[in-house]
Amino acid sequence: MKGTILITGATSGFGKACARRFAEADWQLILTGRRKDRLDALQEELQGKTSVHSFELDVRHQESVMTGLMRLPEKFSDVDVLVNNAGLALGLEPAAEADLSDWNAMVDTNIKGLMYCTRAILPGMVERNQGHVVNIGSIAGDWPYPGGNAYGATKAFVKQFSRNLRADLSGTAIRVTNIEPGLAETEFSVVRFKGDAEKASKVYEGTQPITAQDIADMIYWVVDLPSHININRLEVMPVCQTWGPFAIHRDI
Repeated sequence: MKGTILITGATSGFGKACARRFAEADWQLILTGRRKDRLDALQEELQGKTSVHSFELDVRHQESVMTGLMRLPEKFSDVDVLVNNAGLALGLEPAAEADLSDWNAMVDTNIKGLMYCTRAILPGMVERNQGHVVNIGSIAGDWPYPGGNAYGATKAFVKQFSRNLRADLSGTAIRVTNIEPGLAETEFSVVRFKGDAEKASKVYEGTQPITAQDIADMIYWVVDLPSHININRLEVMPVCQTWGPFAIHRDI
């Protein structure tokens, strides 16, 4: 067994692909998510390959996070890698029209949930002087786009939080990496458009986007590097995506 990895938001997308990738490489898995039926199905799929502990968890709830992650079974208690994957985008309206409940949900999940999980697991890593925190950010944390308002701001937090973790952990052997994907086809857009699969599919129409497996392979790569190497951040886009020109409104 290579080690123990904890993956939040493991019921779909990057998290699910990551669970499968690390199971293939003989890592022990701790999987959390909000959809118990999906967690149970994933555990059943993977437990023939490796040891799996899964439990339903909404990272927005501080007490649930601290209780669930600080009371792991002894076999799973020493977490070597934490993948803070749980996150979402909601809506694409301009800021003046955005639903405040969407903004709150993104802040609670993408920021607070990541902080809660990190705070629960990090002391054990520090005590053992061993571990790796992998945060799933986004190019939206670097580059603005119309409608990205609060979502982009939450991912900018992930970027800066990751950097500050590295500063706090100076002198330890603990690594911190921020993975920043661009256009990736998962359930992301279905969630953003609140179940409108047709609208979500148009986001990827005519493109070859990043896949969940691509990101899982990248996560595995940064974790599997020699222990003296830290990938601080990894920004990745599909070839079909790049930056646009500056927007200039001309009043003519």
